[in-house]
Amino acid sequence: MPKLAFTPHLRRHAPPAALTVSADTPRAALELIFREYPQLRGYVLDEQGSLRKHVALFIDGELRRDALDSTVADDAEIYVMQALSGG
Repeated sequence: MPKLAFTPHLRRHAPPAALTVSADTPRAALELIFREYPQLRGYVLDEQGSLRKHVALFIDGELRRDALDSTVADDAEIYVMQALSGG
């Protein structure tokens, strides 16, 4: 089962540690987490269900912003990161 983890900035709204989830796409994995942590959805996805502009999705260490609906391997590591910006 894929492992799903979030950066420390998102963990205040998400599980405190990486979880293994029974899902075959990053979107399916996120939907499982959103059931228990519904406030997280607004930080990760926009109103159309796409990744927010400042959210990065890494699958097995590779940046994959376009891969929400891509099939992932059973041993995949999915990491969700929210970029911080400022001046």
